[in-house]
Amino acid sequence: MNSPRPLIQILVISLARSLDRRVKVQQEMKKISIPWEFLDAIDGSSLKQPPVEYKAKKVKRLQGYFLTPNEIGCYLSHKEAWKRCVKENIPTLVLEDDFILSPDFESALAALLNFPSAWSFVRLQGLYEVPFRPIETLNNIQLVRNIGDAVGATAYLLKPEVAQTLIEASSDIYEPVDHFLEHYQKHGLDFLAVRPYPVDITRVQSTIDDRPERTPVKGYTKLVRSISRTLDRCFSTSPWFPKH
Repeated sequence: MNSPRPLIQILVISLARSLDRRVKVQQEMKKISIPWEFLDAIDGSSLKQPPVEYKAKKVKRLQGYFLTPNEIGCYLSHKEAWKRCVKENIPTLVLEDDFILSPDFESALAALLNFPSAWSFVRLQGLYEVPFRPIETLNNIQLVRNIGDAVGATAYLLKPEVAQTLIEASSDIYEPVDHFLEHYQKHGLDFLAVRPYPVDITRVQSTIDDRPERTPVKGYTKLVRSISRTLDRCFSTSPWFPKH
């Protein structure tokens, strides 16, 4: 007799060598009864050369800075999660390995799964507090649209069609993955959120993302960036920073 098809898959992105973090993940996941698995992260610091999706010179022109190796590895790791979502053809919860689940996490997730027509792409964690506009109440949770970029990719839920769109929009990698997830002008997806967030972070330095506290781009570099983005919008068939 075939076992029933699961309603969701849960993937925890984590470096295979991060044994201490994996132990903490295993302890945290004892809070819920849903099956899950590790997805081995891509170690950006071990890449012998950047992936074909990353054009360093163009990134420097249009961003004003290079991405770090671990930012690239983190992005590639999430891209692998999206591919798994498409392959399994099932809603997928993607977690990075520095999360903390709230006591209401499992009931919040159940509410989303009980009302699949209400969402396609949902943020469950955010680093910054931003205003939001309520969309709908689903059982015990509030589905909202954030006004502003909450940043962070520690926890989000997406459907296979969304994962496919993200893969297609990632033919070039030029910004941290959490910025890309919020980049509506690029992928055209409606990224909703659950508030209050049912997932928090440990605030321990991530092992898959070493994003520094970057100083604002200014002066000559900012001028080059502005001109480069204008030219890219005018002449590229798929500009990195389109305006709507």
